[in-house]
Amino acid sequence: MRKFVLALALVSSTTAAFAQAAQPQRQGTEQEHAACRRDVQRHCRSVIDQGDFTILACLKENRTKISSACDQVLKNNGQ
Repeated sequence: MRKFVLALALVSSTTAAFAQAAQPQRQGTEQEHAACRRDVQRHCRSVIDQGDFTILACLKENRTKISSACDQVLKNNGQ
């Protein structure tokens, strides 16, 4: 469940239109959204429309490239 919440938070923070259509109630804190927003846009833009778990997998695949703040969000959420 935590994986889903984290991935959903990352997706909703990157695309406002997607968040409104897919998630009426935002998950995660604004700090978590901000910590990973650029990393999702930079490293996972091509998979944003492929679902929450795909984005999470992308961030994990690019772990050595993501910011330390986003890495800490993943760690805090058991990833």
